[in-house]
Amino acid sequence: MKTFIALLAATVFAASAQAATLKVEIRDVNVASGKLMVKLVNSQAGYSDKAKPVDARMIDVSATGNVTVSFEGLKPGTYAVMIMHDENSNGKLDSNMLGIPKEGYGFSNNPRVMRKPTFDEAKFEVSDADQSIGIDLI
Repeated sequence: MKTFIALLAATVFAASAQAATLKVEIRDVNVASGKLMVKLVNSQAGYSDKAKPVDARMIDVSATGNVTVSFEGLKPGTYAVMIMHDENSNGKLDSNMLGIPKEGYGFSNNPRVMRKPTFDEAKFEVSDADQSIGIDLI
């Protein structure tokens, strides 16, 4: 019985050792209203909304500044984070007549391009260790 309990404990420990926590600091929230929509994906298909995200969060915004969200239990691999600040809670990223977003958005790695970054530009690696990234809202 002691051997079984030791084996079970070792299995649980090994499983938890392979799962990481990713903390995402969302910086420069400039409007104290609406919702932050945060999506974590692990493939090109997830990035282009053709597959379900690994995780998605909707966070009420009541103050400006920085917001931190954590994703727990991640397996090692390639991931990307996409953020939209739906300031007026209408469920979409509003843009002006030229198609330029009027609400905040951001991507992992903070690529500065005049279009939606590609998955390759936004992807990063998660190991079995906890890590943190920062994303600046534009």
